[in-house]
Amino acid sequence: MNNRELSETFTLIANLLEIKGEVIYTTLAYRKAAESLLALAGDVNQLWKDEKLREIPGVGKSIAEKIDELLRTGKLAFLAKLEKEVPAGLAEWLQVSGLGPKKVSLIWKELGITTLQELAAAAKDGKLRTLPGMGEKSEAQILRGIESLSRRSGRIPIGRAWPLARQIIATLRKLPGVVAAEPAGSLRRMRSTVGDIDILVASRDSAQVMETFTMLPGVMEVRGKGETKSSIEFADGVRAQVWVHPPEKFGTALQYATGSKDHNVQLRQLALDKGLSLSEHSLAKTDGSGEVLCATEAEVYAALGLPWIPPELREGRGEVQAARAGTLPTLIEVKDIRADLHTHSTWSDGKLSMIDMARAAARRGIKVIAFTDHSLSLGMVGGLTIKGHAAQAAEIAAIQRELGDSILVLHATEVEIKADGSLDYPDEFLATLDLVLASLHTSLGQERDKVTKRLLQAVRNPHVDIIGHPTGRLIPDRPGADLDMDAILKAAAESGVALEINASPFRLDLEDVYARRAMEMGIPISINTDAHSEADLDMLPFGVAVGRRAWLTAEDVINTWPTEKLLDWLKRRGA
Repeated sequence: MNNRELSETFTLIANLLEIKGEVIYTTLAYRKAAESLLALAGDVNQLWKDEKLREIPGVGKSIAEKIDELLRTGKLAFLAKLEKEVPAGLAEWLQVSGLGPKKVSLIWKELGITTLQELAAAAKDGKLRTLPGMGEKSEAQILRGIESLSRRSGRIPIGRAWPLARQIIATLRKLPGVVAAEPAGSLRRMRSTVGDIDILVASRDSAQVMETFTMLPGVMEVRGKGETKSSIEFADGVRAQVWVHPPEKFGTALQYATGSKDHNVQLRQLALDKGLSLSEHSLAKTDGSGEVLCATEAEVYAALGLPWIPPELREGRGEVQAARAGTLPTLIEVKDIRADLHTHSTWSDGKLSMIDMARAAARRGIKVIAFTDHSLSLGMVGGLTIKGHAAQAAEIAAIQRELGDSILVLHATEVEIKADGSLDYPDEFLATLDLVLASLHTSLGQERDKVTKRLLQAVRNPHVDIIGHPTGRLIPDRPGADLDMDAILKAAAESGVALEINASPFRLDLEDVYARRAMEMGIPISINTDAHSEADLDMLPFGVAVGRRAWLTAEDVINTWPTEKLLDWLKRRGA
């Protein structure tokens, strides 16, 4: 078993124990072990062989013994006994919005059903609303949750795939004879999730590339090893492929492998119009008189009469037509970002003090930082009272005196949009802050009309400057609120509020399609890290990538503006 399989086993145990009604401390122990196994940099099998399982955080004597049993036999008697008490299929129900362990247990025991199909049928037949503590709304929410679950895929969040791909590429680029190594597919187009990690290498020595690739640290299984292609699987279940092409053909290979399918279909038609046939190997002349070799992508596009098109735009959404017309936008870049307007400190759930976070941001070239610590009703993260804000403001004044002109520190808040649509602080207090960012965190499973009305109230509040991560989604486990985005965008265009692209790779919310529509409607966009630690400040490229996929220029994003322009905008907003 690999790291991921062990992690999934202990997660299953924790879920079944919760449904059974086991004490919380027991279930938390299994969850901690599952998280630690998934986060391991190396192979758990090696730690097992070296008798070092107890060195894994959260793995004590009991869980180490269970890991030993699983790795020796592939089975676990404890789990087999538990599954006789609680059907294993019930654990999947916990992924359905609106279902916690107690409700799952209630439905199972009262109705005697154990599968999602039976659950959906019971909800459609109106059987759930008759159970204690449930009604028509609960039933409808569960049905929506089942439908959402069916739309999910096994794709990997880019936050996991991108760092691993960079490590692999860095290793391959060091090999003698390697001219280039690049990511491809949806990873290079910077989609929020990817399938496998695809990497292309330009080299004449494929044997050395394949040997190095298949011997990478953490590889659990070599799924295939050939002269031009190899495939591996890491201990956490992530799979990666590498293709090696001659340097003189690397441009066509990279363009083809990057995709998307719709983009490539349009390029192939352009090629045919010019008497060429475009494939991953070359541009061949259709009259059979030879081929056009392209070492770079720029040469491929030039041969088709086009400027190079950034990978993030290659989705078949008008980029080829814009390239032909010479109207491709100059996309925003990370270096354009001057302000981070959504960060957290130890005043709520951040890991660092404000001065340490401000210094870390300044080291990264940020000129303005807003501390948007949580408001009071989000008690689980230590939200601030109004009195607490007064003390925070005093600390910010002291920090500003110490840091001088190196960075401007704004006193702000991430104010909670409550279940009834009201904000966590009165307007009179919000008006005293430098910046107000309003977000949804709770009751995301409300019906579309209700949750949309909640967000619309915040959009229309003159003291709200930015709507943070609008849907509240978490990739890959939480789909976010079912918002009427047409209504949200229309209201935002009327009010002038900014919509956030949250750079956390597990949010990336607002999605690119809506960010592009917002830009076209003249709605300001804000790209922020939502940083809770210094390392989180380095998530900025993920948010910028969403902006690039949305065709945004630097001018479309308020974080790129000169400080005086940003402050003037905030003043006019009435914050």
